[in-house]
Amino acid sequence: MTTPFNDRTPGPIAKLIARVSRGRDGIPTSLADLRGSETAKAAGLAGAMIVNNVIALGSTVVFARLLNDNQGGGYGSLAALISYFLILSVVGQALQVATAREGVLGHLGTGAGLMATVRHWTRAMAWVTVAVTIISVLLRGPIAQAVGVKHDQWAAALGLPAAALWLELSILRGVLQGVGDYKGVGLSLIGEQGARLVTGAILAAAGLGVTGAYLGTPLSFIIVGSYCAWRLQRHVQEAAGAQPVSTLARVDVAPALSLWAHVKRAWAPIAGLIVIAVLQNIDIIAAKHRFSTSLASSYGATAVAAKVLIWVAMGAGFYLVPEVSRRRASGEDTRPILFRALGIVAVCAVPVLLIFAFESHLLITLAFGAKKAHASDSLFVLGLAFTVLAGTYLAIQYMLALKRTWFLIALAAVAVAEPIMLLNASRKPTGFAAVVLAVQVVGAALAFGLALRRDPAPPEPAPSLERAEPELALR
Repeated sequence: MTTPFNDRTPGPIAKLIARVSRGRDGIPTSLADLRGSETAKAAGLAGAMIVNNVIALGSTVVFARLLNDNQGGGYGSLAALISYFLILSVVGQALQVATAREGVLGHLGTGAGLMATVRHWTRAMAWVTVAVTIISVLLRGPIAQAVGVKHDQWAAALGLPAAALWLELSILRGVLQGVGDYKGVGLSLIGEQGARLVTGAILAAAGLGVTGAYLGTPLSFIIVGSYCAWRLQRHVQEAAGAQPVSTLARVDVAPALSLWAHVKRAWAPIAGLIVIAVLQNIDIIAAKHRFSTSLASSYGATAVAAKVLIWVAMGAGFYLVPEVSRRRASGEDTRPILFRALGIVAVCAVPVLLIFAFESHLLITLAFGAKKAHASDSLFVLGLAFTVLAGTYLAIQYMLALKRTWFLIALAAVAVAEPIMLLNASRKPTGFAAVVLAVQVVGAALAFGLALRRDPAPPEPAPSLERAEPELALR
């Protein structure tokens, strides 16, 4: 069965038939057309992100049992190491956004030029990985001490190399987004968590403990990075017709953009994701200062459950950024793309919030145990708060795709104000959660007020029709 991700370039008659069959204004008129619609692409990526996090939840259960049984509570060390990696991963997420945007605009080249750019970037990242690995091994003791895993120094030494491999994977995903291979991006999300679970569990069970479990993370990046590189080569080969991929890879073409110049351009996505990271996580840190130890632990478990819709928004964001960039380059209205992504989150929010409203205590008890259910009454309010934040996340991604940056000042002010307000909030979870909701509503109002205004700047020139046509046809 054909999909929107593997169709060959259609001829002009096929294009005309396809346009007519979609009905007026591009509205799908059949089930097959719905599968290939823009909404289906966004929903597919959101669904892939949900599956990614379901597997991640399964990994938590598996590693907690393996390490607690075999290493006397070693899962706490693994959790600290993962948190260390998540701090480093913000740059990779930002580079993925920036790479997708630049790829859509044709700034990374097409065909052999695109392959040359990716090849040069891969070589540069390989040298970066080697350098940080040496540094991390030499400093494994101080790093382990700082992370709080002094008995797992070799595991701590994996953090910087894992971050470098994550950067390379993020860049490859961004390139795939730029050429419209959303199916490849979605499968890579699922494959990443699956590979991490399988390889980490095997190594931990084999006696490597925390180090083995954590080693599954960089190994999964290598496996999935290879898959993304293969998807990209196949795309270029299909766009070039009969020319073999190996021939394209040997073409001596200068990269369209150096990696270091690209990283410099990514400062705005990095800043935007830092703002989101603060708005998403600062409440748990503040709760430790405001509540007793047991109540803070219960609040933390409740907040983790309440953030499920943010992962849906992240999946939809993988679709939103390149499509907004594409429409802006062609002079079209970009706001329908934002509304479509918001619609995906809204559809998912209805059943989730109903469960939070009527079965919060049961849900937290089943997921985390009865001892973690003391703050379950705050789940619905927190669910509303992080549903609003999911919308803010999409608005930020939308503005980054439009290359707007002034919004960062307003939202950074909200991010700075939130911990101050929370440290003076109610000592009851529900009242504390109400402050979280109020802050998120203010942030969303600012974000959407800035996002929905029309961009007065002229659109950037799109890639030439002859060069862009194969990539657009493969979307």
